[in-house]
Amino acid sequence: MQVQTTRVVTRSTCSAVTATRSIRRLRRRELVISSATQTVRRTTKKEAIKDARDDVRELIKGRHCNPILVRVAWHDSGTYDKNISEFPQRGGANGSVRFYPEITHAANSGLPVAVELLKDIADKYDGVSYADLFQMASAQAIELAGGPHIPLRYGRTDTCTEEEVAPEGRLPAGEGPFPEGVTMPGDHLRKVFYRMGFNDQEIVALSGAHTLGRVKKDRSGFGKEKTKYTENGPGTPGGTSWTIEWLKFDNSYFKDVKKHDDPDLVVLATDECLFADEGFRPYAEKYAESQDAFFEDYAKAHLKLSELGVKWDPEPIEFDV
Repeated sequence: MQVQTTRVVTRSTCSAVTATRSIRRLRRRELVISSATQTVRRTTKKEAIKDARDDVRELIKGRHCNPILVRVAWHDSGTYDKNISEFPQRGGANGSVRFYPEITHAANSGLPVAVELLKDIADKYDGVSYADLFQMASAQAIELAGGPHIPLRYGRTDTCTEEEVAPEGRLPAGEGPFPEGVTMPGDHLRKVFYRMGFNDQEIVALSGAHTLGRVKKDRSGFGKEKTKYTENGPGTPGGTSWTIEWLKFDNSYFKDVKKHDDPDLVVLATDECLFADEGFRPYAEKYAESQDAFFEDYAKAHLKLSELGVKWDPEPIEFDV
């Protein structure tokens, strides 16, 4: 519902915030006083990104919100279509998921919570785009949960208006019936991820991020209201997780999907097909056996996902750590 997103949309309409941003930049100047001189230092974009990243880490530690922050970044970048060259029509990591009506698409149910969690940080650092902030939060959420470091680059350009959102239907579904007459879950995953430029190995690696989080019946219609693994939280209790320790990033997803023997863990059609489909199976078996192999391949695929459809402003900003 649009009511849920009004606060976030207002800040990010590019033409409407130009004057406000100028005022904020003035306020961000810091007086650095030494014993001999007084100088004025401007906060650079790189410094703002680093400070925002520190705030994001504290948010995640305090709210246990790793899964939904991973999801909002994925759903922002996962709209990319490699067959469209124009920005922002091609979709991708451009921050458009914060706008109505995209935020109300069926696949994005629950994501206004993620946008709202990040709003104060977005307002605090107006030099940091929402597109950067979503991807930053996702990478930090994975790392803080024990996953691999993802060497993100920053400087993504935001979409500016509701007219620039991605059309509905570009994100993968967990269960059938699948769109466009596709019957097999593996074929559905390929149709969606090939459109973004991924191959079978990358599809399986990215699927492993389901080691974090839960499905919730009131959002997706999948799973139970609660299980013995989710009834007490942490965070908001309830839902059905893919793994027992659903706030820990490891290769448990592949082990648990392969065994498929715990009624309190969810296995969707698009999970099960990773071991049933001949093209996916070798990678799923590999990651179930080796967490190191999974982490190595996941970090590369996640980095690629985070840069889909990006328009850099003006060039990407890199960090050593």
